[in-house]
Amino acid sequence: MFSLKKLFGKDDKFYDLLEASAEETRTSIKLLASYLQTRALGGPPSNIDEFIQSRRKDKKITGEITEALAKTFVTPLEREDIEALSFALYRVPKSVEKIVERLMIYPGRLPFDGIKRQAELLEQAAEAVVFMVKQLRRGTHIEKIGEAQDRLQFAEGEADKVMLELLKDLYNGPYDAKELVILQDLYEMVEKVVDRCRDAGNVVVQIVLKHS
Repeated sequence: MFSLKKLFGKDDKFYDLLEASAEETRTSIKLLASYLQTRALGGPPSNIDEFIQSRRKDKKITGEITEALAKTFVTPLEREDIEALSFALYRVPKSVEKIVERLMIYPGRLPFDGIKRQAELLEQAAEAVVFMVKQLRRGTHIEKIGEAQDRLQFAEGEADKVMLELLKDLYNGPYDAKELVILQDLYEMVEKVVDRCRDAGNVVVQIVLKHS
């Protein structure tokens, strides 16, 4: 069992900022999951402003972490851990915004079943990441982090399976060449968001292992 107070000192601002970043990660993914399902059902496209605001909030948090590190005594190794987690978390809403930008200019309809499952897995991955980041403040047994990582890896594995099913449908379905290319690109971008969540989880695990 360990406490990252040894890493960050007595000041809680790093916990606050990393948790806020993780929450923005979850917010962006919830917005994406809802947007994907709405589009798959043939609903009207959402306003992209919500996604932009989420990414901007996380970018601001990332900047605050960098500024706080410059003003706080932290060993170089510990600094790299904080920066690595901050960067990994920021990549999620940034990737989400890119997906929505692409969807906003795609006039076609998305296959519902596969997209629904992708959305569910995205949310599972986001929940696992938030849990893992929040455990850093509390101090935790590696077992709890390991269980959360298992959930994250399960979501990633299932996302790979869903991706294969979606590709199978594309290759055998009534899609023209343009639709096939566009949809394959979109599916891969969505799957990559799950990978981004996995990357953030891996950073947490590395931090825990170092200080356990």
